[in-house]
Amino acid sequence: MIKLTNLEKVYRTSSIQTLALHNVNLEVEKGEFLSIMGPSGCGKSTLLNIMGLLDNPTSGQILLDGHAVANLPDRELARIRNRKLGFIFQSYHLIPDLNVLDNVELPLIYRKVSGAERKKLALAALEKVGLSARTKHYPNQLSGGQRQRVAIARAIVGQPEVILADEPTGNLDSVMGEEIMNILLQLNQQDGTTIVMVTHDESQAKKTGRLIRFFDGQQVNTETYAAQLS
Repeated sequence: MIKLTNLEKVYRTSSIQTLALHNVNLEVEKGEFLSIMGPSGCGKSTLLNIMGLLDNPTSGQILLDGHAVANLPDRELARIRNRKLGFIFQSYHLIPDLNVLDNVELPLIYRKVSGAERKKLALAALEKVGLSARTKHYPNQLSGGQRQRVAIARAIVGQPEVILADEPTGNLDSVMGEEIMNILLQLNQQDGTTIVMVTHDESQAKKTGRLIRFFDGQQVNTETYAAQLS
């Protein structure tokens, strides 16, 4: 589903050069649940942003579903992101002035989906995350765990092939974290959604099928597990 070859990312200013990623070679199989761990500043989020076509590598190749996508025009990258990728962030990134249903519908507006179909798909996504009774609530009326459920519903409403999750349980307590993790595992195991998750939580990483450890922008270890619900 995703193949990275000889990937490098360098950030440059007039006085300093920072090597964020070095010689990354990684394949994510269709239907896999992959987690990425490492200390702060090791390049995890940079890697996820590149996988999500939010940033370009300095060098190297990105294949998404067998197609080279690095350096495509912005309009084409936006189209691919909207149709193939779903994003979940640590800070939710919900729009405070929109209710739950409208937040979840948002990605479908850019596909020019009709209002009736948007509502139908959004309600189905909210049902999957257990929030169908909260459609008219606003983000500030929800708990952190509920807001993350809305963010997951928004990520899956367009039925993406890949979900990229950046610390999806980082702002949650352990109980809510487990609930969110189980939703992700269900999406992977029951719907076959490919998931790549950046996390600092060792116990959650070991519930995924494969764990890649990063240090100073490089892969240093790979561990394989049997992905499992709590």
